[in-house]
Amino acid sequence: MDVSFQLYSAREMSSWEDVIKMIADLGYTQVEGFGGVYEDAARFKGLLDQHGLSMPSGHFFPISSFEDGLDDTLKTASTLGLQRLFCPAPEDLWRDGTNAANWIDLAKRLEEACKKVNDAGFRFGWHNHHWEFMPREGGEIPMDLILEHAPSIDWEMDVAWVIRGNADPKAWIKEHADRITTAHVKDIAPEGEKADEDGWADVGDGTVDWAGLMTTLRGAGVDLFVMEHDKPSDVQRFASRSIAAFGTY
Repeated sequence: MDVSFQLYSAREMSSWEDVIKMIADLGYTQVEGFGGVYEDAARFKGLLDQHGLSMPSGHFFPISSFEDGLDDTLKTASTLGLQRLFCPAPEDLWRDGTNAANWIDLAKRLEEACKKVNDAGFRFGWHNHHWEFMPREGGEIPMDLILEHAPSIDWEMDVAWVIRGNADPKAWIKEHADRITTAHVKDIAPEGEKADEDGWADVGDGTVDWAGLMTTLRGAGVDLFVMEHDKPSDVQRFASRSIAAFGTY
């Protein structure tokens, strides 16, 4: 079973050696990178190879990683064997409820970045949070603006964040099936529970209809699924329960 693990979920574990061994032992075949593992990309690639893991996708933040920092980003991606590069979040301006014009400006920057990343032989896309689904003063939905004004980029849908943005992920999947290549698979705890984990849950242990969503995502052609928990109190518990649940969908 090919399934990936977002290494950000294990950022508070004691060592990356322990993390990679645990993930491989549990049956994961892939990982998704983030800034915390790029400092010595060659050494990290050796660690992955040692345990039979690949890193087909990675997050690079902020967007300047694809502008002034593009050369370093591409070098890291090449060293680690990445195929899909994602910008995982907007900077503070957009998180604070900025206007539609600023979202359009961001989208245009993403489109320019996409051209350069594609020219270098990689896929490029955006990973959402909840901010992209919060209507602006004129009623505009930022995710619509991103997809409209950055027509070449892929979308890595973080389904749980779509739900936290009070949007219907199935409707978005069906409308934008041609843009979504990758999905973050994580779960939301029942209201009022798991406050110490910011209200997130292990996959299959929360309220998200993952059985139904997996059918919709696969039907849309999504072929890379990444287990993630933003704040697990026990990484091994999360990783183990989540891959077991995913295998039933």
